Amino acid sequence: MERSMLEFIMDAQSGRGESIFASMKFAVLPIAKVFTMCFMGFLMASKYVNILPANGRKLLNGLVFSLLLPCLIFSQLGRAITLQKLVEWWFIPVNIILATISGSLVGLVVASIVRPPYPYFKFTIIHIGIGNIGNIPLVLIAALCRDKSNPFGDSSKCSQDGNAYISFGQWVGAIILYTYVFQMLAPPPGETFDGIEEEKLPTKNPVNNAAPEQVSLLTSEEPGTIGLESSKRGKLINLLWYFVERLKLKQIFQPPIIASILAISIGTVPFLKHFILMDDAPLFFFTDSCLILGEAMIPCILLALGGNLVDGPGAGSKKLGFRTMVAIIFGRLVFVPLAGLGIVTMADKLGFIPKGDKMFKFVLLLQHSMPTSVLSGAVANLRGCGKEAAAVLFWVHIFAIFSMAGWIVLYLGILF
Repeated sequence: MERSMLEFIMDAQSGRGESIFASMKFAVLPIAKVFTMCFMGFLMASKYVNILPANGRKLLNGLVFSLLLPCLIFSQLGRAITLQKLVEWWFIPVNIILATISGSLVGLVVASIVRPPYPYFKFTIIHIGIGNIGNIPLVLIAALCRDKSNPFGDSSKCSQDGNAYISFGQWVGAIILYTYVFQMLAPPPGETFDGIEEEKLPTKNPVNNAAPEQVSLLTSEEPGTIGLESSKRGKLINLLWYFVERLKLKQIFQPPIIASILAISIGTVPFLKHFILMDDAPLFFFTDSCLILGEAMIPCILLALGGNLVDGPGAGSKKLGFRTMVAIIFGRLVFVPLAGLGIVTMADKLGFIPKGDKMFKFVLLLQHSMPTSVLSGAVANLRGCGKEAAAVLFWVHIFAIFSMAGWIVLYLGILF
């Protein structure tokens, strides 16, 4: 039986120090491992060693995002999921949506009180409301399950289940990122985040200045030479490309999302699962290769993250101001996890969480307790506020080392 927070506090006061120290061990050690690997990346990127410069970190991030992370998701999620589990895990994507809504509401309240400088009101809401639901939880699960005496039991099952739960919700996070976050981080109309009005440059072809819905989807220089059938086919292709651009499907269907879709599609079909994913499958050599590559994701992403901190917060901190920066850190690392704890507790009481699956509930809680999403920084860079986002990510990840340890101690105490 899982214990409530009140029972956990009462047990702590009654002298059960051994269980508390065990919880602290399993909470602090993964954070210590993360910090150590990040420090190695910081050291490799420093001017004293300089074997991981900015270009190298960019390539490493691209390798992780395009190959290593998709391999990890495909192999772990595909082997763990079944059609029955697909139905049982429905609350994972719902929890991510609820985390976005509750985090954004917390961000709205904090931004209304703090009043960040113009035009960073929506920026503040997003960097409080959007957490890292992928890379950092995967790292923490890997570090926690690596210890054979971890409270979740068998190390391999602990790692496989935890990675599967985290991977299952990533497609929702990508859709939120490239729709909601992308729109919220737009600069004021006709301006940039530097306060400079956008210049209206002349163009050779004035037709391109028309609204997208007013531009013809099919242009032809020699309409008489094109047959009716090829014209219809070309019109259909142009129409499809138009919707792809309008809905930003290219941004949504990134390699980790494609890997998640493939893993779910193959893992829920018994014939395909036993043909590709299982240990005795004829094509298991492919899955085993993905498992090997996936194991490299954790150290690579942490080396890159640590290297990115070598430049410090930069000029972005001055633009946001001390008051706004502190509000973002406190809101993201303290208020949002408190709201998430209430959401998960209520979901558990309503029977939305599988009974007896402590790892499932632990992952749900982690989704509310992570620092600001690194990918939101990439979107901010596209919108012209990359320096400010980099400053937020720097300070939030520094303080998250301490906040995540505290929240994990509390979560483990409640679960066990």
